Amino acid sequence: MTEDARRTVVLIEDDPTMARVYKTYMARENYRVVHAEDGRKGLDAVERHGPDAILLDLKLPDMDGMEILERLQGRPSSAAVVVITANGSVNTAVAAMRAGAKDFIVKPFGADRLLYTLKNVLERQQLAATVQSYEHEVNRDNYGKFIGKSPAMQAVYKMIERAAPSKATVFVTGESGTGKEICAEAIHRQSPRADKPFVAINCGAIPKDLMESEVFGHVKGAFTGAVRDRDGAATLADGGTLFLDEICEMDAELQTKLLRFIQTSTFQKVGGSTTERVDVRFLCATNRDPLREVDAGTFREDLYYRLHVIPIHLPPLRKRDDDVLLIARRLLVDYAKEEGKAFARLAETTERAIRTYSWPGNVRQLQNVIRNIVVLNEGDVVLSDMLPAPLDRFAVDGVERPAVVPAAEPGSGAASTAGAAAPPEPAHDAESEPEAAIVSLAKLERNAIERAIDICDGNIPRAAHYLGVSGATIYRKRSLWKAEDSADEGRPINV
Repeated sequence: MTEDARRTVVLIEDDPTMARVYKTYMARENYRVVHAEDGRKGLDAVERHGPDAILLDLKLPDMDGMEILERLQGRPSSAAVVVITANGSVNTAVAAMRAGAKDFIVKPFGADRLLYTLKNVLERQQLAATVQSYEHEVNRDNYGKFIGKSPAMQAVYKMIERAAPSKATVFVTGESGTGKEICAEAIHRQSPRADKPFVAINCGAIPKDLMESEVFGHVKGAFTGAVRDRDGAATLADGGTLFLDEICEMDAELQTKLLRFIQTSTFQKVGGSTTERVDVRFLCATNRDPLREVDAGTFREDLYYRLHVIPIHLPPLRKRDDDVLLIARRLLVDYAKEEGKAFARLAETTERAIRTYSWPGNVRQLQNVIRNIVVLNEGDVVLSDMLPAPLDRFAVDGVERPAVVPAAEPGSGAASTAGAAAPPEPAHDAESEPEAAIVSLAKLERNAIERAIDICDGNIPRAAHYLGVSGATIYRKRSLWKAEDSADEGRPINV
C-alpha cells in the first residue's frame, strides 16, 4: 500500500505503554498512526491530519473523553470514532454511541479485536459516504437552472458533469423549449472556463446576410452600414465558450467557414485581411435531427462529425414524470413574487390537468401558461377554472374533452374545422357529376394542415415539423384562408 493510500488513525491515549502496544497492533495493517497524549493535543491532531478514524480513551488527564466526543460533533471531521474504556457497562457504551462514537472496545483487548473493530467502522464509513454520494446524484431536484428529479434528468445532469471539464465539443439536441441553452450554460459554469465569457448566437434568428458578421465580426466599410470595426462572437468568446444554437439553420457557405474556424481556431473578419486566433470551446444545439439534415444535404457531414463529439439529448417534458409539477410550483412562486400576487399553490384539480396535458411546447409553454394565470387572475390558490386553453379541456377530472366546434351552415360548403373529422362525401356518379365527386387538392391540403395543428394543440411549428413543411408556409396559407373566409360570413374562421 502506498503512503497516500494508508488509512490515518489518531490515537488519543495518555498511557505511553498502552499507546506503544496499540501502535504495534495497527502496524500489522499498515495504518498511519498519530499519537496524542491528552485531549487538547488529540483535538489539534484531528484538525491537522484529518484522520479516517479516531481511537479515543475515555479517561484522559485534562478532559473527559465524552467532552471530546461532543467537541468532535461540532467539527466538519468525518472520522469514525472508536472509544476505549475499562468500564464494560452498557450505560457507558450507549452514552458514547449517542455522543457520536461508531463503536467501542473494552480493555483489555488483543490485536485481532482492535483491527476487526477498526476495519468494521471504516467499511461502514465508506459505505455511508458512497450512499450519500449516490443519493446526491440520483435525487437532485435541480441542477443549475434546470428543475427536475426524474431519471431522465438525472442522466442529463450526470452527462453535464462529465462533459464540463473537457474541451470537447458538446452537441445538444431536443425539442423546442426543453432548455438547450440552459444546458449549455450549465456546462460552461461547471467548466474551467466558468470565469470567462459565455457567448450565445441563435443561428435561426439572424438573417443569412448578417450571420457571418455576427460570428466573426467586420471591419469598417465591409458593407453598407458598417461604419466602424466590430468584434464578432468568436472574438468576444475568446478564452470562454461559444454556443451556436439552432446550428442546423446555418447557411451552407458559412458552415464551410465555421468548419475551418473549428479546425484551426483562426478566422478573418468580414472585409478584413488579418487572421485572428482565439481559444474557444464550442457548444451547439438543434431541435432537428442533425443526421437527417446531413442526409438531406442541408448540413455538412464533415461539420456534423466535427461538432458531434459529446451528444446530450434533452427529454421532452411529457417524458419527465412529475417534473412538470415541480417546475409549475416553482414558476408559480417566482412569477407571483415578480407580479406582486398572492399565489402560493396549485389546486389538486389544477395539478391533475397540468400532469395530464402533453406539453408539446415543453417548459417554454409551461412558463407561458403559468405567467398567463398569475397575470390575469387573483387569489392564493390556482383553481382549475383559471387554466387557459388548451388546458381548460382537462380542468375537472384530468380527462380531455373535445373542443366545441361550430357547425357550418347548411349549404355553406365550409371545410371541416380543425380537429373535426370531415363528413363522408355523398355518393356521386363520377361521369355525370365530376365536380361533386372530386375533392380539390386545395381543400385536402387545408383539411390536412388544420387537422395537424389541432392534433399538435395549436403548436404550428410542431405541426409544420410533422407535415414536412416550414412554419412560415403554414402561417402564410392560414393568412390567405382568413382573407378568403372573411368574404363568407357563414363560415367559421379558424386562424
